[in-house]
Amino acid sequence: MKPVSQQPLGFRILHRSPRCHPGPRSQGLSQGREVQVGSRRGASCLPDSALASSGQAAQSTRASSPQFSEEFQALNPMKQVPALKIDGITIGQSLAIIEYLEETRPTPRLLPQDPKKRAHVRMISHLLASGIQPLQNLSVLKQVGQENQLTWAQRAISSGFNALEQILQGTAGKYCVGDEVSMADLCLAPQVANADRFKVDLTPYPTISRINKVTAGLEAFQVSHPCRQPDTPPELRA
Repeated sequence: MKPVSQQPLGFRILHRSPRCHPGPRSQGLSQGREVQVGSRRGASCLPDSALASSGQAAQSTRASSPQFSEEFQALNPMKQVPALKIDGITIGQSLAIIEYLEETRPTPRLLPQDPKKRAHVRMISHLLASGIQPLQNLSVLKQVGQENQLTWAQRAISSGFNALEQILQGTAGKYCVGDEVSMADLCLAPQVANADRFKVDLTPYPTISRINKVTAGLEAFQVSHPCRQPDTPPELRA
């Protein structure tokens, strides 16, 4: 696989699915750091948001090799996107990437200083990235059969959003946790995009909808949106 990009932060994005949404296949904040995170077909693009939020915009070109190639498997044995090579190591999994960037490039922060708020951010992030997203990922949808995919995905998202909406009643301010953008907001954006893709009615989730609308107005989330990436198929470009 050819090197994909040279970035001011000193890392290269090794693979990114053109169908990921920032969701995913990407979503971000534009305050000084750029992160690349994502999952296939609009599942989750967290690091893009993280990177974009730091203000250190990183131009990245994507590799054309599919994630199931031998080259990519050598980087990530799970054959899942994303994979990030940085500081002499390779990291897979969106949340691990974001937390590493948070620890090594902490401005602006994506995890609150207050331990209780930090726990809430992690709880919401894992609810989205582990409790909802995998259930309607492409590999799972293939197993349930084409005729059942829409119903399956809608049920998975609605079940998770029912819980999340209730949790946000006690944690949300302007964003998922208080009034600062956090890792939780990076996780929420791509999942709302998936909900839209699977035609989930968001009327029962006013807090989720409100937060997503606010983050969608942030420059970092806009520039990291999947429809604006170099590898976005022409028919999906903004």
